[in-house]
Amino acid sequence: MNEKQKLLRKQMAPYEKSNILASVWQILNTIVPFFVLWFLSYKSLSISYLLTFSLAVVAAGFLVRTFIIFHDCCHYSFFKNRTANKILGTLTGILTFFPFSQWQHDHSVHHATSSNLDKRGTGDIWMLTVEEYLQASPLKKWQYRLYRNPLVMFVLGPIYVFLLKNRFNRKGARSKERWNTYLINMAIVIIISSMCWAIGWKPFLLVEGPIFLISGSAGIWLFYIQHTFEDSYFEGDQEWEYVRAAVEGSSFYKLPKLLQWLTGNIGYHHVHHLSPRVPNYKLEEAHNQTPPLQTVPTITLKTSINSLKFHLWDEQQKRFIGFKDAVFFSKIK
Repeated sequence: MNEKQKLLRKQMAPYEKSNILASVWQILNTIVPFFVLWFLSYKSLSISYLLTFSLAVVAAGFLVRTFIIFHDCCHYSFFKNRTANKILGTLTGILTFFPFSQWQHDHSVHHATSSNLDKRGTGDIWMLTVEEYLQASPLKKWQYRLYRNPLVMFVLGPIYVFLLKNRFNRKGARSKERWNTYLINMAIVIIISSMCWAIGWKPFLLVEGPIFLISGSAGIWLFYIQHTFEDSYFEGDQEWEYVRAAVEGSSFYKLPKLLQWLTGNIGYHHVHHLSPRVPNYKLEEAHNQTPPLQTVPTITLKTSINSLKFHLWDEQQKRFIGFKDAVFFSKIK
């Protein structure tokens, strides 16, 4: 790490302290409206399902914002007290269907290895280099293409991640992590069973279904776009640098103010990767007050759609390319 990189990390220090009033206010303006919207969605079933669906879309936005609180708790950045982070993280994990301790582990690995070509596989979106893809078996190529298909990734993806993958402990997990997963799974089963008993399983699914799918798809999209853009940064372990991976390998997703608020400022992903201890409500300020961070790769709603065509990392050109480009390059070699 050179002197400029060290200085950049030091410049984050003033923003790494949480504010109890800001944190409590965020809980009140996020989780309370979510429950109100859920209740209104249920009540609107007797009026019009179009109204129900509309309210569910808004509720999904607040659930994404709830996940950002969960995410901050995993980094111990939402409260100063670690126990308070664990408690709130577990509660918001129940709401978002995420096991707190398990995801905390995987996400920490993601931060420590993001953009490192030799340390992929934990907490990341599956990504192959051009050479890896060209040398892969037909079955693996088919699996990778299927995985990268937008329908699979953003529609079926939430069902797999939230209902299947997150329900099981990882291999080698310690007892506290395992019991946290069991606790969250048990709480989810009890809550869903109670809701189905109280209001009926059909009304429950008609309300929770769209909230779950929309928020899940939005969450996967955000994670995808934050590391999949044309001129991203990926290097082998020998050349990999943490600060460069943070500011060049994580995007600044410049969203309209309403979407920025609903997504808890996570569009300032370069700031978050540079310093995970900065709470979400200070990410924008850290970006605005740090000139070097204002020159990072910037993506908008319009330009982010282009990322759907980026499937493989070209180590020679240092950029993402599509499947057709990979086949073309292989023919001219």
